[in-house]
Amino acid sequence: MNFFAGIGRAVITALCHTGQLARFTANAVLGVFRPPVYGRLIGRQVMSIGFFSLPVVGLTAFFTGGVLALQIYIGGNRFGAESIVPQIVVLGITRELGPVIAGLMVAGRVAAAIAAEIGTMRVTEQIDALTTLATNPVKYLVVPRLVAAVLSMPILVAIADSIGVFGGYVVSTESLGFTGSIYLKNTVDYATSQDITSGLIKAAVFGFIIALMGCYHGFHSKGGAKGVGNATTSAVVSASILILAANYVLTSVLFSK
Repeated sequence: MNFFAGIGRAVITALCHTGQLARFTANAVLGVFRPPVYGRLIGRQVMSIGFFSLPVVGLTAFFTGGVLALQIYIGGNRFGAESIVPQIVVLGITRELGPVIAGLMVAGRVAAAIAAEIGTMRVTEQIDALTTLATNPVKYLVVPRLVAAVLSMPILVAIADSIGVFGGYVVSTESLGFTGSIYLKNTVDYATSQDITSGLIKAAVFGFIIALMGCYHGFHSKGGAKGVGNATTSAVVSASILILAANYVLTSVLFSK
């Protein structure tokens, strides 16, 4: 019976955390549409989440595009299909690798920072002080980060897509013997608006997930410095897993035909 009791406790705990997350998400989403609007805080978070993430996302996208072109060329060479490199690179970057890689990089950087910042405020009772001052902590702390992440991620992914395609172009023209003008023509002819739009939609969803997980785990951290560390780790892990799961669901929906 102790075995089944352990299973029951685990299930009940999981359901409690799921309900807590659902309630937190609902309050955060409703807070977006309620006054007041903290424009300065949103702008500050756009800089923190979007602009300061550009270096790591750009470098990752460039090398991802380059290695993707190299692998496609090596694989296509077995079947005499080396010419498909430009088409597959732009397809893979805009549909999948651009949004996912950028999402995972931003999750590692931003979700951890948000969880650490809000978690520190929780354990030092600064969030309780906001409540005492009649300031809604969800509206003041969570909503600006959610809005900034949803706005920043599509822009960040659009830049990452361009850099990733450029990385494939550099490797293809400098190492694989492709002609630059032909490579660019094949890239432009093959890319469609649906490929680009689907990646930007994914980026907005990923941005919401990243900010939500960072805020949720930071908001509910406890136990001093150790609790803040655990919240930071949980934020990154949960955001990464949810990004991969959401990517599968969105791909199934957007390309169901």
